Amino acid sequence: MLSLVEPKSVAEAIQDASWVKAMEKELDQIEKNKTWTLVPRPADKNVIGTKWVFKNKLNEDGQVVRNKARLVCKGYAQVKGIDFEETFAPVARMEAIRLFLALAVHRGFRVYQMDVKSAFLNGMLEEEVYIEQPDGFQLSADPTMV
Repeated sequence: MLSLVEPKSVAEAIQDASWVKAMEKELDQIEKNKTWTLVPRPADKNVIGTKWVFKNKLNEDGQVVRNKARLVCKGYAQVKGIDFEETFAPVARMEAIRLFLALAVHRGFRVYQMDVKSAFLNGMLEEEVYIEQPDGFQLSADPTMV
């Protein structure tokens, strides 16, 4: 059964099986995409914390159809020039969507909409980035691994 209430913390989320399932799905996608490897905590590197973000996905009638949990890095803990050089967040602007749809109509193209479960940018990082293990889930026997 889906939860109608978005939890405010991991402690709240782990009390509800539907949110635990959503968090497990997120971790499964991260593992499937080989996003990280657990390593011993380096003494000379900044380790960035993680945070769970919980959202209900609604249908057009406003009914909850899915509980969605996202694991995000606490970017405010990063230091420019040490942990990153630049940032990039791909966002479609409304003008670009309108232009795309107008061109599709003009050319007679079919347009399909889809919902993406997980999206990962495959950029090559020049910096080493270390993050904490996610709250509520210990991914190794050693809790100091990052």
